[in-house]
Amino acid sequence: MEGLTTVYYRRALARWFGGVDKYFTPFLTPTQDHRFTKRELREVLPEQNDGLPTVPQLLTRNAQDFLWAAGELAAMGYREVNLNLGCPSGTVVAKGKGSGFLAHPEELDAFLEEIFSKAPCALSVKTRIGLKDPEEFAALLAIYRKYPLAELIVHPRVRTDMYKNPPRWACFGEALEGSPFPVCYNGDIYTPDDADRLRSAFPAADRLMLGRGLAGDPALARRLKGGPPAGRTELSCFVDQVYESYAQAFGSRRNAMLRMKEVWFYLIRLFLDGDKLSKAIKKARDPLDYESAVRSVFADLELSPVLRPDW
Repeated sequence: MEGLTTVYYRRALARWFGGVDKYFTPFLTPTQDHRFTKRELREVLPEQNDGLPTVPQLLTRNAQDFLWAAGELAAMGYREVNLNLGCPSGTVVAKGKGSGFLAHPEELDAFLEEIFSKAPCALSVKTRIGLKDPEEFAALLAIYRKYPLAELIVHPRVRTDMYKNPPRWACFGEALEGSPFPVCYNGDIYTPDDADRLRSAFPAADRLMLGRGLAGDPALARRLKGGPPAGRTELSCFVDQVYESYAQAFGSRRNAMLRMKEVWFYLIRLFLDGDKLSKAIKKARDPLDYESAVRSVFADLELSPVLRPDW
């Protein structure tokens, strides 16, 4: 999740909650300059991810740029790189990247043929089921099955759904049935019951990618493996570690506060009656005001048994 699941967030999540088998970086955008930005290097330098099983994600429609980046990442020791064909952002789609690439299946096929023929490491793909119509997915799936994907991660919405409308489980089922490579489900898994319903419908579904559900309930991956729900103390320690890591990295508590507002956009839904304090965090202009609101969250609000998303 762009802007949220940074290396500082991933480190804190692994330390306090665990349960995640592998982490995906926010997408990197290789360009013709063939140079990673400082921000991108912060996400992928091996010392930054020491001990965390991490897969870098790339967002591009240029095969040469993809191969350059994959080569650099393989040289750093990464064994897998992921291609993002799922991002629905308007600015990304307007450039024909992310889910915008799905509107050009012939170009996508040629792109995949080139990168798989020259790939220096394993390649996986995260995809939506089309740009505008789920009927697009059959042709896209036929293209994917031409190549030796390490994994296909399916978010069963079209781009125009954004994150609204129910995920189309039937499309996920099509991807799962008879697949020559592992298939992973992504989309609206917020509670252990959600995961149980998916597995009941698709007993062969043994891989889940968690996004907003894990952002809202940092213990969700642990809970799916039979572990306990998040406790107040570990949640507080998790938030503190992310905040202090940002403050140190940016040299600014104000900039750290601004980054934490996105963390709290999701996390506040794990607390009951949090609307008032959610607004206080959102409106905070000074780190002291932000810190006061966060202390009130942990002092005054009860934890919900399960995440209650409203996004």
